[in-house]
Amino acid sequence: MRWLRSLAASNCKRDSGSQIVEFAVALPLLVLFVVGIFDFSGAFTLKQKLTNVARDAARAAAAEPNTDLSAAVPVSVNDAFYVIDNYLKANQISDCGIGPSNVTAASPTWTYYMAGGGATGCATAGLKIIINRGYYFPAATSAQPAPTSCNAQSASGVTAVIATCVSIQYGYQWKFGNVASLMGRTPLLPTTITVSAVAMNED
Repeated sequence: MRWLRSLAASNCKRDSGSQIVEFAVALPLLVLFVVGIFDFSGAFTLKQKLTNVARDAARAAAAEPNTDLSAAVPVSVNDAFYVIDNYLKANQISDCGIGPSNVTAASPTWTYYMAGGGATGCATAGLKIIINRGYYFPAATSAQPAPTSCNAQSASGVTAVIATCVSIQYGYQWKFGNVASLMGRTPLLPTTITVSAVAMNED
């Protein structure tokens, strides 16, 4: 009887030891999955918010007259910038300290840029807002140009509608990459979340 008790006790010790080993092996994967879920859902939510505000900014600028596009910073461009900046602040998203003076002009495109890092609360890539008030949007073609960067377009001899394109490139700091690198993997993740929207000019 005594030997049966000792055998059962030794089996219990072996089982508890194997459970600890299994937990130690599974824990890194569990952490990776949890961090990945939170990280990718955060990136998806941010992209949705940026897409919404890019649309609002494009509509706001497209509704304005285009008679002042020769100005250093037209009213319509300034309005679109403030739509984005106010939205970011209202939704507790850092605007990286960007302001109306952080603009470079190459009419019909105006680019606002502020680097991240430091005390800005933004990733190193920072925040870039591109507003193109003379974006050519082909009226009769199945292959529409990708407005990701809102670069200047050419009418190329086809019937085209002049539109306003707004692009937002926002730096995103991935935590998933740091966790994956601890496991010997370094995933290639984008440093920015980029969205864009196009609205037909009303004037």
